Order: sequence, then C-alpha cells, then structure tokens
Amino acid sequence: MKHHTKLTAQEQAQQQAAEHQNQQETPREFATAEEMLRHDALHTPVPPAIAHRLQASIAKLPAPARSWWQRWLKP
Repeated sequence: MKHHTKLTAQEQAQQQAAEHQNQQETPREFATAEEMLRHDALHTPVPPAIAHRLQASIAKLPAPARSWWQRWLKP
C-alpha cells in the first residue's frame, strides 16, 4: 500500500532543491587526510561568534620575540 502525502509548494521547492544539490555534488577522493581537512576548511564558513572570540584570543597573545639575527644585526 502506497502512502501519498500532499506537500505544500514550499516543501516541494525544498525537496526539489535538495535533489538538485545532490545531483550536482560529485564524490571526491583525497590522497591524504590533510588534503581533506584543507578542502573542508575552505568550504566551511566560520560562524561570526567564533571568529570574534578567536580574534580576541589572538589579540591577548604576547608579541613574538625578535629572532637572534635581528637582535644581533639591529641593536
């Protein structure tokens, strides 16, 4: 017995969009886990709250010390 459900216009549009998106995505193979993580990082947006907290945290870090050769050449 088949169950038929009536979908609203919005639900039909969402379903069609999801099917279209699934058809466009092709599987991709990665040589290493690092390559996969880099690809994911490029395609995943950072939430604004996390980006703000990260910037605040970075601002609290001490300035890096000058390298030995910079101290030696420029007193």
